[in-house]
Amino acid sequence: MQVRNSSSNFGAVSIVVHWLVAFTVFGLFGLGYYMVGLSYYDDWYRLAPDIHRSLGILLFLVVLFRVVWRFANPAPEPLPSHTRWEVTSAHFVHVLLYILLFVAMVSGYLISTADGSSISVFNWFEVPSVTGQVKGMEDIAGDIHYWATWAIVIVASLHALAAVKHHILDKDNTLRRMLGVSR
Repeated sequence: MQVRNSSSNFGAVSIVVHWLVAFTVFGLFGLGYYMVGLSYYDDWYRLAPDIHRSLGILLFLVVLFRVVWRFANPAPEPLPSHTRWEVTSAHFVHVLLYILLFVAMVSGYLISTADGSSISVFNWFEVPSVTGQVKGMEDIAGDIHYWATWAIVIVASLHALAAVKHHILDKDNTLRRMLGVSR
Protein backbone atom coordinates (compact mmCIF):
# COMPACT_ATOMS: atom_id res chain seq x y z
CA MET A 1 0.00 0.00 0.00
CA GLN A 2 1.29 3.43 -0.91
CA VAL A 3 1.83 6.12 1.74
CA ARG A 4 0.18 8.92 -0.24
CA ASN A 5 -3.24 8.99 -1.89
CA SER A 6 -3.47 8.12 -5.55
CA SER A 7 -6.19 9.14 -7.98
CA SER A 8 -8.00 5.87 -7.23
CA ASN A 9 -7.10 4.91 -3.64
CA PHE A 10 -6.39 6.37 -0.24
CA GLY A 11 -2.84 6.03 1.04
CA ALA A 12 -1.78 4.52 4.35
CA VAL A 13 -1.49 7.88 6.12
CA SER A 14 -5.02 8.96 5.18
CA ILE A 15 -6.45 5.59 6.18
CA VAL A 16 -4.67 5.38 9.53
CA VAL A 17 -5.48 8.98 10.46
CA HIS A 18 -9.14 8.57 9.40
CA TRP A 19 -9.67 5.54 11.63
CA LEU A 20 -7.60 7.01 14.49
CA VAL A 21 -9.79 10.13 14.48
CA ALA A 22 -13.00 8.09 14.17
CA PHE A 23 -12.23 5.76 17.08
CA THR A 24 -10.89 8.60 19.24
CA VAL A 25 -13.97 10.77 18.62
CA PHE A 26 -16.36 7.98 19.57
CA GLY A 27 -14.18 7.04 22.54
CA LEU A 28 -14.11 10.64 23.76
CA PHE A 29 -17.86 10.91 23.30
CA GLY A 30 -18.38 7.76 25.36
CA LEU A 31 -15.98 8.96 28.05
CA GLY A 32 -17.65 12.38 28.13
CA TYR A 33 -21.08 10.80 28.39
CA TYR A 34 -19.82 8.62 31.26
CA MET A 35 -18.10 11.54 33.02
CA VAL A 36 -21.20 13.69 33.42
CA GLY A 37 -22.79 11.02 35.59
CA LEU A 38 -19.88 10.69 38.00
CA SER A 39 -20.24 11.78 41.61
CA TYR A 40 -17.59 13.70 43.54
CA TYR A 41 -16.65 10.52 45.42
CA ASP A 42 -16.23 8.35 42.34
CA ASP A 43 -12.62 7.27 41.66
CA TRP A 44 -12.90 8.44 38.05
CA TYR A 45 -14.25 11.90 38.99
CA ARG A 46 -10.83 13.56 38.58
CA LEU A 47 -9.08 11.05 36.33
CA ALA A 48 -11.68 10.83 33.54
CA PRO A 49 -11.69 14.58 32.77
CA ASP A 50 -7.87 14.61 32.70
CA ILE A 51 -7.86 11.76 30.19
CA HIS A 52 -10.66 13.42 28.18
CA ARG A 53 -8.83 16.76 28.02
CA SER A 54 -5.47 15.17 27.18
CA LEU A 55 -6.93 13.05 24.38
CA GLY A 56 -8.87 16.08 23.13
CA ILE A 57 -5.68 18.15 22.80
CA LEU A 58 -3.88 15.28 21.03
CA LEU A 59 -6.90 14.82 18.76
CA PHE A 60 -6.74 18.53 17.89
CA LEU A 61 -3.14 18.07 16.75
CA VAL A 62 -4.03 14.98 14.71
CA VAL A 63 -6.99 16.72 13.03
CA LEU A 64 -4.78 19.73 12.22
CA PHE A 65 -2.29 17.30 10.64
CA ARG A 66 -5.16 15.64 8.77
CA VAL A 67 -6.34 18.94 7.29
CA VAL A 68 -2.79 19.83 6.16
CA TRP A 69 -2.33 16.30 4.76
CA ARG A 70 -5.62 16.57 2.91
CA PHE A 71 -4.57 19.79 1.18
CA ALA A 72 -1.14 18.39 0.32
CA ASN A 73 -2.60 15.04 -0.66
CA PRO A 74 -5.99 15.31 -2.38
CA ALA A 75 -8.52 12.53 -1.91
CA PRO A 76 -8.97 10.00 -4.71
CA GLU A 77 -11.43 10.80 -7.47
CA PRO A 78 -15.02 9.74 -6.80
CA LEU A 79 -15.96 6.39 -8.24
CA PRO A 80 -17.63 6.59 -11.66
CA SER A 81 -20.78 4.99 -10.23
CA HIS A 82 -21.28 7.84 -7.74
CA THR A 83 -24.00 10.27 -8.69
CA ARG A 84 -23.50 14.03 -8.56
CA TRP A 85 -25.64 14.36 -5.42
CA GLU A 86 -23.61 11.62 -3.67
CA VAL A 87 -20.35 13.39 -4.46
CA THR A 88 -21.75 16.76 -3.35
CA SER A 89 -23.25 15.24 -0.18
CA ALA A 90 -20.00 13.47 0.70
CA HIS A 91 -18.03 16.70 0.28
CA PHE A 92 -20.55 18.63 2.40
CA VAL A 93 -20.49 15.98 5.15
CA HIS A 94 -16.68 15.94 5.26
CA VAL A 95 -16.51 19.74 5.55
CA LEU A 96 -19.25 19.69 8.19
CA LEU A 97 -17.40 17.04 10.21
CA TYR A 98 -14.18 19.08 10.16
CA ILE A 99 -16.05 22.20 11.28
CA LEU A 100 -17.87 20.33 14.05
CA LEU A 101 -14.64 18.70 15.22
CA PHE A 102 -12.90 22.05 15.54
CA VAL A 103 -15.94 23.61 17.26
CA ALA A 104 -16.03 20.71 19.74
CA MET A 105 -12.30 20.80 20.42
CA VAL A 106 -12.08 24.59 20.79
CA SER A 107 -15.16 24.71 23.02
CA GLY A 108 -13.74 21.87 25.13
CA TYR A 109 -10.50 23.82 25.49
CA LEU A 110 -12.45 26.95 26.50
CA ILE A 111 -14.40 25.00 29.15
CA SER A 112 -11.18 23.79 30.72
CA THR A 113 -9.29 27.09 30.55
CA ALA A 114 -12.10 29.51 31.46
CA ASP A 115 -10.61 29.93 34.92
CA GLY A 116 -7.23 30.85 33.44
CA SER A 117 -5.60 27.49 34.15
CA SER A 118 -3.66 25.46 31.62
CA ILE A 119 -4.37 21.93 30.45
CA SER A 120 -1.82 19.26 31.30
CA VAL A 121 -1.58 16.68 28.53
CA PHE A 122 -0.73 13.40 30.30
CA ASN A 123 1.92 15.38 32.23
CA TRP A 124 3.94 15.58 28.98
CA PHE A 125 3.32 19.28 28.31
CA GLU A 126 0.96 22.10 29.25
CA VAL A 127 -1.39 24.03 26.98
CA PRO A 128 -1.90 27.49 28.51
CA SER A 129 -5.12 29.45 28.63
CA VAL A 130 -5.27 32.08 25.90
CA THR A 131 -8.25 33.87 27.43
CA GLY A 132 -7.32 34.18 31.09
CA GLN A 133 -10.24 34.17 33.48
CA VAL A 134 -13.57 34.80 31.77
CA LYS A 135 -16.60 34.58 34.00
CA GLY A 136 -19.35 32.34 32.60
CA MET A 137 -17.32 31.20 29.57
CA GLU A 138 -17.35 27.57 30.70
CA ASP A 139 -21.17 27.55 30.64
CA ILE A 140 -21.44 28.94 27.10
CA ALA A 141 -18.58 26.77 25.85
CA GLY A 142 -20.14 23.79 27.63
CA ASP A 143 -23.42 24.19 25.76
CA ILE A 144 -21.59 24.54 22.45
CA HIS A 145 -19.42 21.52 23.26
CA TYR A 146 -22.46 19.43 24.19
CA TRP A 147 -24.37 20.15 20.97
CA ALA A 148 -21.30 19.96 18.71
CA THR A 149 -20.34 16.53 20.04
CA TRP A 150 -23.85 15.18 19.58
CA ALA A 151 -23.87 16.60 16.06
CA ILE A 152 -20.51 14.92 15.32
CA VAL A 153 -21.79 11.54 16.48
CA ILE A 154 -24.99 11.86 14.44
CA VAL A 155 -23.28 13.10 11.27
CA ALA A 156 -20.43 10.56 11.60
CA SER A 157 -22.98 7.77 12.08
CA LEU A 158 -24.81 8.85 8.91
CA HIS A 159 -21.42 8.96 7.16
CA ALA A 160 -20.73 5.39 8.28
CA LEU A 161 -24.19 4.25 7.19
CA ALA A 162 -23.58 5.77 3.76
CA ALA A 163 -20.32 3.81 3.49
CA VAL A 164 -22.15 0.60 4.45
CA LYS A 165 -24.86 1.40 1.88
CA HIS A 166 -22.18 1.74 -0.79
CA HIS A 167 -20.63 -1.55 0.29
CA ILE A 168 -23.78 -3.66 0.64
CA LEU A 169 -26.32 -2.15 -1.75
CA ASP A 170 -24.15 -0.52 -4.41
CA LYS A 171 -21.38 -3.12 -4.11
CA ASP A 172 -18.75 -0.51 -4.92
CA ASN A 173 -15.28 0.22 -3.53
CA THR A 174 -16.18 3.23 -1.37
CA LEU A 175 -15.68 1.46 1.97
CA ARG A 176 -12.91 -0.81 0.71
CA ARG A 177 -10.85 2.22 -0.31
CA MET A 178 -10.92 3.53 3.28
CA LEU A 179 -10.03 0.07 4.57
CA GLY A 180 -7.10 -0.19 2.16
CA VAL A 181 -8.46 -3.30 0.45
CA SER A 182 -10.02 -2.02 -2.77
CA ARG A 183 -10.05 -4.33 -5.75
